[in-house]
Amino acid sequence: MRAIRTRSQERILNLLKTIKQGISAQDIYVELRNSNQSMGLATVYRSLEALKLEGLVQVRTLANGEALYSLAQQDKHHLTCLQCGVSIPINQCPVHNLEDQLESSHKFKIFYHTLEFFGLCSQCQNLQAAGAGMATE
Repeated sequence: MRAIRTRSQERILNLLKTIKQGISAQDIYVELRNSNQSMGLATVYRSLEALKLEGLVQVRTLANGEALYSLAQQDKHHLTCLQCGVSIPINQCPVHNLEDQLESSHKFKIFYHTLEFFGLCSQCQNLQAAGAGMATE
């Protein structure tokens, strides 16, 4: 059974359908304003929260604390560099079987999951190694 959605929620869903990557609530607010579908920022946050609880929108929090919203179509997996912030998507998922087991054993409806590893990308590792080499000279 589909929940009744507000006009604001529908506008946000329609916008997210056109955007292929995560977007912040502030950027959603700006995009809607630019397309003459303006709504208050608090309404954007309330609508996103309702859509998240319905399982239609997923949120991913970056290392810097920024939350990115996207349609909950597929699970997301990333390698995220703590130094430069680059986020590298990974396609394989080692937890799909675990997800099925958890749904069954806990009678818990899982809408989506995220898997994120934090560390240093190769470029930042090279910069760090170069910096360490300079410090010893």
